Amino acid sequence: MYSEKVMENFTNPRHLKEIKDADGIGKVGNPKCGDLMWCYIKVGRDADGDETIKDIGIKTFGCVGAISSSNMLCEMVLGKKIKDALKITNKDVYEALDKGLPVEKVHCSVLAADALKKAVEDYESKK
Repeated sequence: MYSEKVMENFTNPRHLKEIKDADGIGKVGNPKCGDLMWCYIKVGRDADGDETIKDIGIKTFGCVGAISSSNMLCEMVLGKKIKDALKITNKDVYEALDKGLPVEKVHCSVLAADALKKAVEDYESKK
């Protein structure tokens, strides 16, 4: 039912954490399935002065698909420039999980991408 990559991200989620002094926080949910995600980002600058995601944490209340999607998103964006991180879509998350989410769980990858976007919007609103 789930790919090995999905199960790896579910059983060993490295980014399930709350960042107390986060620069941006995004919260999304899906009332239909009950999944909730909070995304926390710390922003820094790289050698060129571009804003980058220096740390990211995600707290996910949900199923295997939600937890694995949110952790995979964190893996994909950590250290990236914000502008590049925002280009990552739910399809990219789904593919990074070896397309291992059942059809009824693909919406979890949408939540993960949306949580990041909300966290960046929150960060940018504080500038």
